[in-house]
Amino acid sequence: MSIGLAVAPTASADPTGGPAAAQWLAAVDAPPAYPVVAIDWDVPITMSDGTVLKANVYRPADAAGIPVDTKMPSVLNVTPYTKLIGNVVDSVLAVPGLEDTVVDLVNSYNLAGTPFDGITEAAKVLSGGGMRVFGVNRDLVQNGYTQVVVDARGTGFSQGEWQALGPVEQRDSVEVIDWISKQSWSDGRVGMGGVSYSGINSLQAAGHQPPALKAIFPTEPGNDLLRDIVGTGAGLGVGFMPLWLSLVNGLKFVPDVQALAQGRFDQTWLQDRLRDPLTLFPALLEAMTAPTVNDLDPGTLRVAQDGEFYEERKARVDNIEVPTMLYGAWHDIFANSEPRVYNDIPLPPGEKQLIMSDAYHINFGGGFGEPGAPPRLDVLERAWYDKWLKGVDNGIDAYGPVTLYQQGNGWTTTDSFPRAGVDYQRMYLSNAPSGTAGHAAHDGSLVPAQPADSANLTVAPGLRALCSRDGAQGTAGAAVIFGSACTKDSRFNEAEGLTFTSAPVTRPTELSGPVNLHLETVLDATDGFWAVTLNDVAPDGTSTTLTNGALTASMRAVDDAQSTKSPNGDYTEPHHYLTVAARQPLVPGEVTPVDINFVPTDAVLAPGHRLRVDVYASSFPRYLPLGPMLADSQLKQQHVRLSPDRPSFVNLPLVGATAW
Repeated sequence: MSIGLAVAPTASADPTGGPAAAQWLAAVDAPPAYPVVAIDWDVPITMSDGTVLKANVYRPADAAGIPVDTKMPSVLNVTPYTKLIGNVVDSVLAVPGLEDTVVDLVNSYNLAGTPFDGITEAAKVLSGGGMRVFGVNRDLVQNGYTQVVVDARGTGFSQGEWQALGPVEQRDSVEVIDWISKQSWSDGRVGMGGVSYSGINSLQAAGHQPPALKAIFPTEPGNDLLRDIVGTGAGLGVGFMPLWLSLVNGLKFVPDVQALAQGRFDQTWLQDRLRDPLTLFPALLEAMTAPTVNDLDPGTLRVAQDGEFYEERKARVDNIEVPTMLYGAWHDIFANSEPRVYNDIPLPPGEKQLIMSDAYHINFGGGFGEPGAPPRLDVLERAWYDKWLKGVDNGIDAYGPVTLYQQGNGWTTTDSFPRAGVDYQRMYLSNAPSGTAGHAAHDGSLVPAQPADSANLTVAPGLRALCSRDGAQGTAGAAVIFGSACTKDSRFNEAEGLTFTSAPVTRPTELSGPVNLHLETVLDATDGFWAVTLNDVAPDGTSTTLTNGALTASMRAVDDAQSTKSPNGDYTEPHHYLTVAARQPLVPGEVTPVDINFVPTDAVLAPGHRLRVDVYASSFPRYLPLGPMLADSQLKQQHVRLSPDRPSFVNLPLVGATAW
């Protein structure tokens, strides 16, 4: 069945979507087909093992509030944050004019240039349509969709023990999709989406190929969860993980008050919670504090290194056969995975789409709908489901297929990521001063020819990364409230870092893809930790981080079978063995090479701008080595050894001719 078929304008190679997007927006802004949303609260869905999940079912209804009896497609969102959160967001957004009033209020205060300008940046999630995608998109429901929001097993009002995206939870998603397709209000076609955890869940479900699932719209999903947030470079994501686990574990104990008041309290629900009250939290705490590897029990090692635990949680994206529009961001906590997921989905461009913004995790869709930017996320979601669940010929398949915020330039559309025409080039770290970073612990240069100078450069751990883009990214964007003086200018953080800065470029210089830094290092202990950033330095000295990476020195062994290299044999993306068994303690005083991969990026240096590599011995709260590695490092100073016979260099993905 096709509803509201229209001949769509052709979407141009335009990040705004052009005339087609005007039609998508008009469809959302038009009076709804159905005036009321009817809600069936806490509908029980029994899984094959007898566990009962609870769902809120949002259905289109007439003016009297009676659900319409027409069979319609459905959209599923599985959340660990309880349906209550989504319902609260929905209730706020449903108040006529309130959303616009809040946005106008925030925008009425010009905080630019003040220490509080990050508040404006964070608040853009309200105007970009992200909150509608996060919770309940009433526009979908009022225009011919049923939306089903389910508490994940062991969270909210659902029974069971929380699996944190594990295989049983994935089976639940497949069974819920099947259940939806067989309901009297369903036409048998199901879409799936949501933000963060729910986005991951939708990728996992699509990888299992349930027959009724026809399209997904994952927002900010991760896939290599160990490298994304838990153990990036073998460093724990302590700025995010403890708070997130505390949030989910706390919310899962919020009871169904209405049922309790009516004498219908679910004893099984309580017994399930008490069996595992602090899912994963004790293991994380032990990983942070254990003094030696021998003090870590097998359960802790299971969740703190590569192995079955994370393999079970990887979505089988190469199995995905349904149209997928994926939203991510260069400074999202899952930025490491998002472009890779897009590339690994075996669908033609158009049926799969990638959008990468310049946002953080908490302000997803920030700036969408503004001039020159993509349409709001809720507009894109509606257009995506209209196309693939209802058959509306609206041109959304001609959008993109890769829509990137090119850092230093703005929104662009291209055919692939990395962009076509990428060639890798070495830029060497030199001891010669660039004259641009007198504020740093060391001012070195980044040069195209192998330097002849030698030096032993020393860097010490510190806490300045609290005020940095690393700090903002590692806290899912929460630290953005410290303002752009921290998040868009690294000079405060660079006071405890080694900097290596190029000459200014003479023409626009594009970088697109993964980046690798090869360092020759010397430690004074048996372990250490390296955090690195790649920065765009403006003529006024502002140093803006484009991308970042990190590595615990003892976890430097590389799996070549899963790594990529440029034609000259240099790594472009080293894939490290993140297991305790592969750990290689260092010999103090001995020169040891390490390769540190950066999160993939897309940027352009404007004429007159420079490229800078920053090297740090810490980046708290973004990263913290496992307790034993931290203990072995003794937080001692670390050294980069520069010499002609063993150069250190960054391997850059440059598009077209070099500007150096």
